[in-house]
Amino acid sequence: MLTERQRMILTAIVDDYIRSAEPVGSRSISKRGDVGFSPATIRNEMSDLEELGFLEQPHTSAGRIPSIKGYRYYVDHLVKPGGVSPVEAVGFRTFFAEKMTEMEQVLQQAATILASMTNYTSIALGPESINHSLKHFQLVPLNAETAVAIVVTNTGHVENRTISLPKGISISDLEKTVHILNAKLAGVPMMRVTSKLYSEVGEELSRYVDHYEQVMGMLERALPVGDEHEHRVYLGGATNMLTQPEFKDVDKIKTILDLLDETPTLSRMLSSAQSGIQVRIGTENEHEAINDCSVITATYAINGQSLGTIGILGPTRMDYAKVIRLLDVVSKDMALLLSRWYL
Repeated sequence: MLTERQRMILTAIVDDYIRSAEPVGSRSISKRGDVGFSPATIRNEMSDLEELGFLEQPHTSAGRIPSIKGYRYYVDHLVKPGGVSPVEAVGFRTFFAEKMTEMEQVLQQAATILASMTNYTSIALGPESINHSLKHFQLVPLNAETAVAIVVTNTGHVENRTISLPKGISISDLEKTVHILNAKLAGVPMMRVTSKLYSEVGEELSRYVDHYEQVMGMLERALPVGDEHEHRVYLGGATNMLTQPEFKDVDKIKTILDLLDETPTLSRMLSSAQSGIQVRIGTENEHEAINDCSVITATYAINGQSLGTIGILGPTRMDYAKVIRLLDVVSKDMALLLSRWYL
């Protein structure tokens, strides 16, 4: 257990290092108005904190920097998130005042505004496929041979694809096909659309539509399969890490940027996040590429059901208080916005 003085000095060192990215010395700490201890006293306490594993001394520098253990203690016991600033409040009002008709817009906008406010990289994970269901299907003929298939889900996601029409199919049969499909599949989870297509739609089509086999083949091409609606990942500020002084090493930043290109890996990383706000610091992250980074995540939920996760990736020298504060606000407001598609 740290003494009150040690807690105060550790807080000052973490705060100064977050701001300056330079090792912090006893003299700079003593000049802070909220500390009130002599440089000698601070040096002694810094030595003790280093011995306890909360601080590290890089190279031969006289200053110290927080260790992973020091950051963890800071996050667990010393951070005071507080409320949003007036500038942040204006940014949030602007964001949430926009009329967004699709879930994708909400997630991408949330990722963008968080990246802008923090100068870190933000990652938003959309609701998983089980929450997507078919709302409406439409076929728009372009000519006698092709048509555009339009699929709309309950989350507002719209997907278009151009498909080939069976030879000789009539407009009347196309209309019957669309009517039957909507009657049978509206409200069905996207993961089950393919199986329902065969078990329910096929039987009905065989009774009312000519060239039944060819029509079924057309619908297979027109409808997205379930795994196309797994977690979707949205990035904001992917290159913001390049501006951080600790990532001037080209090889180090390349491994991080490569990770950000791996959507399945990011999806697994965020989908494993615990409910609420979770902070993983340095080597607490399972991926070696981000062992010099911190990842803070917040889940967003409706009626106790978790829908997805939004997170911030930055250096371990992250402004934890600010990021936790912003993620708390954004995750709660996102839940309110997204409730229009789930309630």
